[in-house]
Amino acid sequence: MADGARYSRALILGASVISFAAMTTESGLAQTAEPQAERASTERPKQAKRKPAKPPVAQQAAPEVLNARAQAGGTAPVQTLDTITVAATKTKERAIDALAPVSSISLDQIQGIQPNRLSGIFYAVPGVSFQERGDDPATVINIRGLQEFGRVAVVVDGARQNYQRTGHNASGSFFLDPELVGGVDVVRGPTANIYGSGAIGGLVSFRTKDIDDVLRPGERWGVDLSGSYGSNNNRGLGSVFGGVRATPDVDIFGGAVYRTQGNYKDGNGTEIGNTGNQVESGLMKLTVRPALGHEVKFGAIFQDYQYDVGQFNRGPVATAAQRALYQGSSVYASDAKNYTGTITWNYALPSDNLFDWHMSIYGNRVDNDQTKTYHYSTSGAALCGTGNFGNNISGCVGDKRGYVLNTYGIDANNTTRFNVGDWRNALTVGFDAFQDDVITTDSRGNSNITTPSGIRTVSGGFLQLKQNYSTWFEAVSAIRYDRYDLESGKTNGSGDRFSPKIMLGVTPVPGFQPYVSYAEGYRAPSITETVISGAHATGGGPAFFPCPDGTVGLFCFLPNPNLRPEVGKNKEVGINLKYDNIFSASDSFRGKINLFRNDVSDYIDLVASTPVPTGFGSFSQFYQYQNIAQARIQGFEAETMYDAGSWFIGVAGHYIQGKNAVTNVGLATITPRKVVTTGGVRLLDRTLILTAQWASFGANNDVPAGYLPATGYELVNLYMTYNATKDIVFSASIDNLLNQYYRPYAIPGTSTDGTTQNDVLWSSPGPGRVYKAGMKIHFGGA
Repeated sequence: MADGARYSRALILGASVISFAAMTTESGLAQTAEPQAERASTERPKQAKRKPAKPPVAQQAAPEVLNARAQAGGTAPVQTLDTITVAATKTKERAIDALAPVSSISLDQIQGIQPNRLSGIFYAVPGVSFQERGDDPATVINIRGLQEFGRVAVVVDGARQNYQRTGHNASGSFFLDPELVGGVDVVRGPTANIYGSGAIGGLVSFRTKDIDDVLRPGERWGVDLSGSYGSNNNRGLGSVFGGVRATPDVDIFGGAVYRTQGNYKDGNGTEIGNTGNQVESGLMKLTVRPALGHEVKFGAIFQDYQYDVGQFNRGPVATAAQRALYQGSSVYASDAKNYTGTITWNYALPSDNLFDWHMSIYGNRVDNDQTKTYHYSTSGAALCGTGNFGNNISGCVGDKRGYVLNTYGIDANNTTRFNVGDWRNALTVGFDAFQDDVITTDSRGNSNITTPSGIRTVSGGFLQLKQNYSTWFEAVSAIRYDRYDLESGKTNGSGDRFSPKIMLGVTPVPGFQPYVSYAEGYRAPSITETVISGAHATGGGPAFFPCPDGTVGLFCFLPNPNLRPEVGKNKEVGINLKYDNIFSASDSFRGKINLFRNDVSDYIDLVASTPVPTGFGSFSQFYQYQNIAQARIQGFEAETMYDAGSWFIGVAGHYIQGKNAVTNVGLATITPRKVVTTGGVRLLDRTLILTAQWASFGANNDVPAGYLPATGYELVNLYMTYNATKDIVFSASIDNLLNQYYRPYAIPGTSTDGTTQNDVLWSSPGPGRVYKAGMKIHFGGA
């Protein structure tokens, strides 16, 4: 934790230096602006016309969105579906024009919501849900019922986030503070297979804030200072982001964030233990344009999350009945550090149809150090020593364990444009690869078994042809090749596959674009799924079974080197709706509506052997990740928004069904129904924006035996943004206005007796009513 504090202070100092440098150079820049302009016009006439290289949308906000922010924080209405994105095809297009279910989230939306967790910004995105613990600040994204082990590809500034730890929660998460985020693109389904192995559920591409998010048109330096406070419980946030255009070819940008909160109460008024945390984070970026059309960006992100995960006992635990009601779990003081480094090279010129080039090299490291601070019983002296408590599953109080994942990768692609008759063609060729190196340490616990160490290398390439004929027909066809190699100890695995994609769309009349698509995605098995092996520790009780490796335990994990990758085969039909000047000269309507069915063959799940009698009852001796024949997920999604300028209203949501096609039992990870209605008005010359949002969620009752279903619930949120001046913005919000109690996902049973895992049950409810208020101040100059 001391290291984290030092790193945080260093980042804050760095951001402050940038901000101070920006301010102090105002006069110097003003004095040299005219001579520089003269030199630009005489010595380098082409520089004035130069168009900066075009990075993917994960790293660049749409011009419309930037202009909206320049007008006092978005007083001019901008449809988010008009945001430029490359998420679906790696070629620039508006989200509303993509022949795929694409959604975008702008910085204006994020700042208006004032999210405390990353999941808060996705309420209005159809098909997206979350499985989070209140006592763990990591984020788990679920798209169309698929999550964990890379089924949803998550990238931050192009760097994949593959962190995974097996425990009492989803086996796959990532860390990202929402205050660092400048925009998000979401692609639902394996349409995003060109982003690499794993995206059978979809893609979520985050871009962090950059200089264009702070500097306004005409400014050469700028600083944004933000702060907010919230109730339930002492939610504090402070941030500073600043940048300077040191020369016409060099940009420097940095920022730092501090966030803290105490334990919150759910809608029933129950305090949820260990939901307080402290987050320190920051980023630095250097952008250089060394030649006409070229842009090279160096980026670094550091985050430090300090929190306690696990739940204390809620009552006496002397009897079996009391333990079922009140027993919690072990508690660990956790310090999770996330380091991300990227180098991105983009090249593009309007006059160059041969090369539109992007290459990104990245590294991402998650280092989660945990120290056990509490044990749910007073047993364990034989293992831990007199006066200490614990067991051989979670270790002893004072023991340390660590989870490290190092990911290194490269992503490169180029688009060549050419015409053949009336056909406009864009041919994109790409290559990507990454390697995961998992290192788990646990001196007396069971983590070395449940999250085994190992190395996995995944690579692939793709070829895509995007064709447009006149103004009414578009076709996108692609083929992708994937390969993976995995090793851990004596267990190895490998495989490869070609995955096709085709999308066809027509525009018979302006504004109306139906489309159909078929896409396949390929997910390589993870290290844990393939090589997990050995006895699950007994927790101090008797051993039920011997295992093949000579150990004994409650049950035995078996490795599966013959585990086959999952293949998603997605069929989709959709309609894009885009109309302007409908009832007035400045109104607009945008809508994306689609039906889909994703058949996932060789779906991987943890399978128990047939229970056998023991002296303590009948239990399964073996657990192994296996391929089941098929999982079928199908549903309907819609995202609409009408904006009249002075007021707006939109409805977004989904209805999804998901089943194990072999057993006909529903998937526990499905959120079957979500309907979100968002409406608001812009007053006082559009400087005051009042927004109300009603989110209705349906319960998932079709779950496997032993699961406690999620609850259905209604969330009403209110938001206000007031642009007091062009440089000062006030914001306020009320989350969960009705103070609803809700559990957004089904709670799994334990591996032995099928009862509810209390630590997940207690930490799964979201917070009750939360009041928040904040302010942002902008400084800047030419």
